Parts: sequence; structure tokens; C-alpha cells
Amino acid sequence: MKIVVGMSGGVDSSVAALLLKERGYEVIGVFMKNWEEQDESGVCTATEDYDDVRRVCDAIDIPYYTVNFAKEYYDSVFSYFLEEYKKGRTPNPDVLCNREIKFKRFLDYALKVVGGDYLATGHYSQIDFVNEQYRLKRAFDHNKDQTYFLCQLGQKELADVLFPIGHLSKDEVRQIAIKNNLVTAKKKDSTGICFIGERNFTKFLSQYLPAQPGKIVDLAGQVKGSHQGLMYYTLGQRKGLGIGGEGSGEPWFVVKKDLNKNELVVVQGEGHAALYSKALEATEMNWIGGYPPAKEFKCTAKFRYRQSDQGVMVRVTQDRIYVEFDQPQKAVTPGQVVVLYQANICLGGGTIDAVEMI
Repeated sequence: MKIVVGMSGGVDSSVAALLLKERGYEVIGVFMKNWEEQDESGVCTATEDYDDVRRVCDAIDIPYYTVNFAKEYYDSVFSYFLEEYKKGRTPNPDVLCNREIKFKRFLDYALKVVGGDYLATGHYSQIDFVNEQYRLKRAFDHNKDQTYFLCQLGQKELADVLFPIGHLSKDEVRQIAIKNNLVTAKKKDSTGICFIGERNFTKFLSQYLPAQPGKIVDLAGQVKGSHQGLMYYTLGQRKGLGIGGEGSGEPWFVVKKDLNKNELVVVQGEGHAALYSKALEATEMNWIGGYPPAKEFKCTAKFRYRQSDQGVMVRVTQDRIYVEFDQPQKAVTPGQVVVLYQANICLGGGTIDAVEMI
């Protein structure tokens, strides 16, 4: 059996390839380049990552190739990313990148061009097959679980995908890499924008969208300061506002971006009611099983990646879902993704379109 491994130059995909090779599969490493530009220091991180891929593949004795999807990434992921910021929303490019690039164009390339039977990646997730249906399960290491970012996959994708490290902890993955002398063993995990990496976000975004400075105001319209451009802020943000803790001394938080007035609206105090919502509506909902478990059901949800599960009631309509929270939630943000779970099974996810305040 021939398995194509998406090699990123990180330790996770390196160990995924190694484990598959040890199991006796024919393994082929493919590095995907989706961004052409250099970072602020003049470094093209893709060049460094590919060099690590080459060294890992040489070490475990598998062939390796590279494929360039930079145009496809810009057209289907990055352009959407910019449009959402123009609308005052905060998008999640990682979810879209998985749907449009990694598990669509790259999956198609791995199976049809390279001739693989499966595509494997270094994601911390698991797949099982129950009652004639593929299920996306949380990783063994819940702290590293990446099902949130895979919520837009479906039966077609899961049938052709393997996650070889989903049953391991991050520490175990690094120990395997160290034991086998892989150059990526102690490499820092990648962060930042999908395939673009860590950047000075304000400087990076200003290259594509013109900044429009304006006023920071409270709910009564009193001016509290000035902002650099609404696109640089997100709901619930506390740091970087440049407003002192006047009066009570409590910090200020962003609660609204008024595009018409180009004003950033803030409130003082972490417990302020304007920071909290009781429900949301989401569109572009993807059900991993192909359909929802019911028209109305209880489950848990995440509204951002680094968040514990929150109890919710979900009501499904034809083109959207209405999610009512068991407890008020802070800074639920349009443009982000709501992902639904039943125990360890990821049901799917959609784009948060609107929130209902308490």
C-alpha cells in the first residue's frame, strides 16, 4: 500500500512518516508550498522547512517531492481572509485552509498524481468507522487535539486520510523523533497564519488593506483614545488598546467594531455584560457524518480553539444553526468557527455569523 505523507518540516509529520515506514508501507513524502513571500527579516520559511523535509526523508529513506499551491491558496483562502477583515470580522484561515487546500487540492494531488492509496498528515486527530460511517475523534492528547481545525471535512475526505500520531501525546512524538535522530525532534511548533507563519500582524495586514485610524469610544460615545484601524482588533481584546484603567482601574475590552463610524467600542471590566452573549447563529455548517444527529439536540461546543467544551442546545434549520449557550459566553466573534462535539466525536462546524447578547 502506498501512502503519501504531507510533510511540513515539523516533528509531527516527520514522525507520522517514520511510523508508517516502520509498519511496512510504501511511503512518499510531499512538501506543499503555499506562500511565496519572505517574512519581515527577509527569510522564506518555506525554504527552511523544505530543507528539514529533505533531511528527514533522507534519514528514514523515503522519496520526497514538492508541490506548489500558492495561487490556489491565495485565491481560495487568503482572499477570503482579507475580505472578512474588510467586513470587520475575524476569520479562521486554518479551518478554510484544511478544507480548500490540504484535504481538497492536496488530497486530490496525493491520490491522482502521486498515485497514493491514502494521504497521511501529522494532525492530532483520530478516525474510526462505525455503522458504515467515518467519525472524526479527538486525539489522545486533548491538549494538542486539532479536530477543531478539521471540522469542515466529510465522509469523502476521511475515507482517504490517515492520522498516524493521533493516538500519541506530543511528548511521545518528540521522544520517537529523538530516538530516531530526526532533525525536527526539538523544532518549535509552527504558529501564526496557516502557511504564512508568525508575522508582525499589523505590519503584515497593512500591506494588503489600507489602515484607517479612528476613535476608541465607550458605549456612551465618549472618546477614550484612538485606534490604528479596526481590522487590527478583535472582540474581547484587552491588550494593545493604549487606554489606562481610569476610574475603577479595571482594564478595557473591545466589544464592537462600528464600520460606519470607524469607531472601536470598548467597555471597562472583565465582567461587563456587553462582553457576553447567550446564543449565536452559524452558516456554512458542515456535518462530518453528512447530516445532523437531530433537528434539535444537546451537545458541547467550542467557539475558539483554546477553549474548554461549553454546553449548548443546537437547533438546525435549512441553511444555518442556532446555538444557545448553557452559560453566557465571553467575546464570541463573528467570522470565527463554532465546532460541535458529542463526547469525543466531532460533529462538524460552521462560521459564526451573528451573536445574541445577554
